Amino acid sequence: MPPATPELISPRSPRVSAARRLAKRNFRGKERLFLAEGPQAVREAAGHLAQGAATLVELFATLEAAERYADIVGAARDAGARVHLAAEQVIADISTTVTPQGLVGVCRFLDTPFEQVLAARPRLVALLANVRDPGNAGTVLRCADAAGAEAVVLTDASVDVYNPKAVRASVGSLFHLPVAVGVPVERAVEGLRAAGVRVLAADGAGDRDLDDELDKGTMGGPTAWVFGNEAWGLPEETRALTDAVVRVPIHGKAESLNLATAAAVCLYASARAQRAAGGCRSVTGN
Repeated sequence: MPPATPELISPRSPRVSAARRLAKRNFRGKERLFLAEGPQAVREAAGHLAQGAATLVELFATLEAAERYADIVGAARDAGARVHLAAEQVIADISTTVTPQGLVGVCRFLDTPFEQVLAARPRLVALLANVRDPGNAGTVLRCADAAGAEAVVLTDASVDVYNPKAVRASVGSLFHLPVAVGVPVERAVEGLRAAGVRVLAADGAGDRDLDDELDKGTMGGPTAWVFGNEAWGLPEETRALTDAVVRVPIHGKAESLNLATAAAVCLYASARAQRAAGGCRSVTGN
């Protein structure tokens, strides 16, 4: 294995300072770079291409982490990333977690133009409208990936998907499927419907029941689920844009489901219905 660049002793190193600034949204947007922390995220970033270029451009690793995850460090070098052996204090200074795992990658933005998402004729999409919590956004992205969705779309009023907390919550799924960002909700719904996708709003006050929709066999076609804000859900004007407003039935005494749990239920319901209808590729084949 070729040697890494010299250990970066000082947290005041220009490269360390540049990486640390990526914790702030305005710097991420300006540089079109974001941080991926931990072995899982760095492994996925090292093997990912966006617009024909390697996503991972730089990797900071403690000596212990470089030895423990030698395969990831090797993959980073193979991807053309510059690898720095860094003191633990340097990693702690860059990282946004309380207990860093010794690996922090600097990655290029990888969002996909919304028109490209539509051109692919997706059959299952998660649309996040006014979702503000980065942990929820990342978790919904992970659920969409697990359910076999072809894309996730975040509206212009939603959280930055490159927020470190969102990246961590996605557990690598950010690198697995197309993500379109900054799309006005009206444009998103209109574009998906024009592409032949049925647009459903997930709302606890919906007039249609998810179980009933499954029993009636209406869930087998291309579907986009719209998920709203954690605190106040979807506004009436957004619900009015969709083809139907569907509630997840509560069979017990729970007052409601949180956003990520409701998203998982809805996305898996569609995935199962689509496979049963023979209209969607197997999730296990993704």
